[in-house]
Amino acid sequence: MTLLLMSSLLSMKMQTCKARVLVLMMSVIFWAASYSCAAWASAQPNNPYPEDEDKQAILYESFSERPKHMDPAVAYSSNEYAFIAQIYEPPFQYHYLKRPYQVVPLTATRMPEVVYLNPKGEKLGYSVNDNDIAFTDYIIEIQPDIRYQPHPALAKDAQGDYQYHQLSKEQIGAVTSLNDFTATGSRELTAEDYVYQIKRLAHPKVQSPIAEIMKNYIVGFDDFSKQVKDKSKTAIRNFPIAGATALSRYQYRIRIKGKYPQFIYWLAMPFFSPMPWEADVFYDQPGLADKNITLDWFPIGTGPYLMAENNPNRRMILLKNPLFHLETYPTEGEPEDKQKGLLTDAGKQLPFIDKVVFMLEKETIPYWTKFLQGYYDASGIASDSFDQAIQFTGSGGVALTPTLLEKGIQLQTSVTTSSFYMGFNMLDSTVGGATEQARKLRQAIAIAVDYEEFISIFMNGRGVAAQGVLPPGIYGFAESKEGINPYIYDWLDGKAQRKKIDAARQLMAEAGYAGGIDPKTKEALILYFDTTATSVDDRPRMNWYRKQFEKLGIKLVIRATDYNRFQEKMRTGNAQLFVWGWNADYPDPENFFFLLYGANSKVQYGGENAANYHNPEFDRLFEQMRNMNNSEQRYRIIQQLQEIARHDAPWIFGFHPKNFALFHSWYKNLKPNLMANNQLKYTRIDTAARAEKRQQWNEPVFWPLVLGGAVFVLMLIPAVNAYRRRVKETKL
Repeated sequence: MTLLLMSSLLSMKMQTCKARVLVLMMSVIFWAASYSCAAWASAQPNNPYPEDEDKQAILYESFSERPKHMDPAVAYSSNEYAFIAQIYEPPFQYHYLKRPYQVVPLTATRMPEVVYLNPKGEKLGYSVNDNDIAFTDYIIEIQPDIRYQPHPALAKDAQGDYQYHQLSKEQIGAVTSLNDFTATGSRELTAEDYVYQIKRLAHPKVQSPIAEIMKNYIVGFDDFSKQVKDKSKTAIRNFPIAGATALSRYQYRIRIKGKYPQFIYWLAMPFFSPMPWEADVFYDQPGLADKNITLDWFPIGTGPYLMAENNPNRRMILLKNPLFHLETYPTEGEPEDKQKGLLTDAGKQLPFIDKVVFMLEKETIPYWTKFLQGYYDASGIASDSFDQAIQFTGSGGVALTPTLLEKGIQLQTSVTTSSFYMGFNMLDSTVGGATEQARKLRQAIAIAVDYEEFISIFMNGRGVAAQGVLPPGIYGFAESKEGINPYIYDWLDGKAQRKKIDAARQLMAEAGYAGGIDPKTKEALILYFDTTATSVDDRPRMNWYRKQFEKLGIKLVIRATDYNRFQEKMRTGNAQLFVWGWNADYPDPENFFFLLYGANSKVQYGGENAANYHNPEFDRLFEQMRNMNNSEQRYRIIQQLQEIARHDAPWIFGFHPKNFALFHSWYKNLKPNLMANNQLKYTRIDTAARAEKRQQWNEPVFWPLVLGGAVFVLMLIPAVNAYRRRVKETKL
């Protein structure tokens, strides 16, 4: 009896203990959930940035690969310009708001004084015949009191000597980054710095991509290049160059051959930014390049931003230049700019952003997710997220999806000043030459290769089929019926429509290839398409090209190879068909028509005429048009050039890409500018609105935690009951 009573009491005690444990566990779970809710109520646990940055004037962008060059004499790609155009300042820039694109002073006090000279170097009047002009002087005056960003190359000691220009091996061995040089210095920008940069462009060791072009224009450029080919970069400071001279501390002159109005556009490119000679002396010290302490990693300029961090495996950071000179937001633009809010900041000091953080993002999906969460301020649209962002309207237009509209996201579209085309090697015995047979063959292929379909399938509709050499936005581009390619398109129902395939087959027959049969072999005509498309992802495009040629009975053989081998084929003229493209260096038709100028033949002269096209009448008109000021006469000549190129068909005019960009509602002063690369200084972020939206879009969701805890407790109850039964059975 006593034993039974003790067993009963023990069982009751155990039940009480289990109940207490159960209550305790539930209390812990709900306490943890409550604590977490309280701790995270005002935080964003998925925020990839420090909390103290939340309301700062910081712009968040991304990059997928490190830019190779930060040296403005060498850099020539868009991903490089995204950085260096914010750091370096040529004397001129493009007006941010005005259209057509207009060059305006940047560091210069005014537009250059242009002086025409005869062969003796004597000044001519302004109404002279262009044939009398032997030289043109551009006299440029820069603003005083512009200073370089703080940089170790400019640091001086108490005696006034440069502190880091004669580093010992021990000193170089002790540093790992530019930031290890604790002292920095600055000095005033001078005209001589612009002259020094032109000398750098000419130095063979710099290997500037525009050196070959500039030797045709800047007086003495080629002679200087030969004179200093065995000299170090730092030595060129003491060698004069005939075409670039500092006239005073704030004024310099560039002398070019003949008349070349487009030279003003070059003066708005980073190539002609100033470079202090001290930078070359500093960076050229043996051992620094081994540590990536070079101008290609750490630039030095006078612009609104400086490179604070260059870590290509994680992030790159630009900081506002503390010594940036006075520059203000434009006070005028196009008539509709004020209504769009683009003049809200008129007259305010630039830049508005204090810091720009570029995070490495190799995958598009994580990047897209962070953009939707508000952690990136702007985004492009990758193919795998296109349907989430864009919907097509009934009229063929585009609009944002409801999800993005609810977030207040802004869509900006613009047709780029770029052309992509399929080229024929005009030196080839089958597709090349000026015979009627070859011309009709090229025209037939141009009709068959349906680039409207290409744009729809491979570009999500982000492109415009090309009708000629010039893209929209370039002077001389003709709209509507006047601007179509009549050999490939018909004007029907108020728009250009590609000719039916029967028209192409008729041309094939007239060319002697009826049904696509080569009369020499009595079999299908075989053509060769040389390309660098070697990956699995490229196969659908290559198959598409084959099908386009199959419409005419032509067998297209794809010859895929690596980039170096492809370039060799292009240089030697061993490619038959190829795809090529060109982005405008400046907004002038000369920058596109020169791609078909005979004297620029890639095989014969190493130029950019990749098709090796030569037509004496085209060349004559090009030479007449290239240096003219815009006028009715120039416009008529441009249309003649278009007609010749369309008739001869050295290219299948492909397409002009269309940019689609997304920006959050807090991103201000948005206007497409396809020429300006220094747009960051105009950007303003409404940080309060951004912080509010981030908080709204990233609130933690706690109910799954509470629900999970409750489910866990409920799952424990059967286990406890089972344990109690086993104990009871054991005792019995």
